[in-house]
Amino acid sequence: MRTIASVTLALAASVFGLQAQADDSDLAKQLANPIASLISVPFQLNYNSGYGTEDGNQTVLNIQPVVPISISENWNMISRTILPVIGQNDIAGRSGSQSGLGDITQSLFFTPKATGPSGVIWGVGPAFLIPTATDDALGTGKWGIGPTGVVLKQFGPWTVGGLANHIWSFAGDDDRADVNSTFVQPFINYTTSNAWSFVLNTESSYNWETEEWSVPINAGISKMTRFGDRPVSLQLGARYWAESPDNGPEGWGVRAALTLLYPKK
Repeated sequence: MRTIASVTLALAASVFGLQAQADDSDLAKQLANPIASLISVPFQLNYNSGYGTEDGNQTVLNIQPVVPISISENWNMISRTILPVIGQNDIAGRSGSQSGLGDITQSLFFTPKATGPSGVIWGVGPAFLIPTATDDALGTGKWGIGPTGVVLKQFGPWTVGGLANHIWSFAGDDDRADVNSTFVQPFINYTTSNAWSFVLNTESSYNWETEEWSVPINAGISKMTRFGDRPVSLQLGARYWAESPDNGPEGWGVRAALTLLYPKK
C-alpha cells in the first residue's frame, strides 16, 4: 500500500510540475508579445559607457508597467509606460553627475481581442512624451506626440515582430532643441517548453534634427519562475552599440530585468 501511495504521489507531483511548466511557458510567450492582455511591471536596468571625451557612463532603470484595458467586446487598449530613473556621470565631456527622473514615454495601443486567420497580432495608437525630468540634463524639456504601432506573429516557440513610433515636440522650453525622433524595435524571441526565453532585438532611434542614429543591438536570456505564487521573469543580457551619436555610448553595455506578472485568474 505504501508503495502504491508513493507512486501515486510521485505521479501527481510530476503531472503538477509539468502543468506548472506549461503555464510558465505560456506566460513567457505572452510576455514576448508587447500588447498581450496581461498586466506586467518590468524593472529594466541598463548600463552604458563610453560617452564623450571623458568616457562617461549612464545607468537607467526603466519602470515599464503594461496594463490592458477592455474598451469594447472586440477591442483592448494597452497602456505601456516607460518611466526612466537615471544616474549619469560626464556624459557630455566634464558635465558632472546627475541623477533623478527622466522624461516619461506613454504609449496607447488599440488592438483587436481576436487574432485574425493569418495569426498576425497588431496594435496602433498615440505615443506621448511627457517632460518629467528632474534635471535639464536628464530630459528634453519638451512635450511631444506622435503615432505608434506594433505588429507580430507567434508560431510554435517563436515570436517575431516589430514596434515603432515617431514623436514630434509641440510645446515646452523654447530654449531647448526640438524633438523629431523615430524609434524602431524589430525583435525575435524563442521560448522553450520549460519557460526559458532567448531574445534578440535592436532599439534604434533616428534624430531628424541632428541626422544621427543610435543603434544598440540587444541579446538576452530570461527565465520564468515564481516567488511564492507570483510569476516573475528574470532576464540578463548584453548590448552592443553598432552606431551612436558623436558623444554617445560606445562598445558594450549590460541589461538586467525583473518583471512581475499579474495573469487573469
